[in-house]
Amino acid sequence: MDLPRPFDADFLEDMPYDPGQTMLFDQLLELDPEASRIVCRWPTSPDEPITRAQRNHPVRHPAHVSGALMVHATGILGFIHAYYVLGLRHRDGWVGYGTTMNRVAFRKLVPPGEAIMATCHATRVRRGTHRHFVKYAFRFEHDGDLAYESEQSAMWIDTTHLPADASA
Repeated sequence: MDLPRPFDADFLEDMPYDPGQTMLFDQLLELDPEASRIVCRWPTSPDEPITRAQRNHPVRHPAHVSGALMVHATGILGFIHAYYVLGLRHRDGWVGYGTTMNRVAFRKLVPPGEAIMATCHATRVRRGTHRHFVKYAFRFEHDGDLAYESEQSAMWIDTTHLPADASA
């Protein structure tokens, strides 16, 4: 796979959410299956959800990429990782749910309209037959500076093996 590259139609069609509303990233910059790591580019915008609702003040509340949107971005990165590294497909019944957020830190305000380089690294993967548990380390950088970092966990479930009335 040639990189960097935009996300292909097959990937976007497999997303469990409408990519037009939720896909913050425009390019896959790095893909290292052996290291279980991806890097994506997020070309932030003042028009993104939550960020556009800010009531800014140049000193007390400067315009910035919403922290809540950064947390959402980790979920999208987890899906990108599951698709490209773990080979899981939503259309085949795989769905992921965040389970734990540890050591979340916002280090720098990023002005809307500036690009964020976002790294997702699976630090532990426990594969089961119908469930996989993954621990992730996330690192978002802006202009070479750390803007956000966290350690989070997710459970990936093959829902084709659940009873029709079961909830994951």
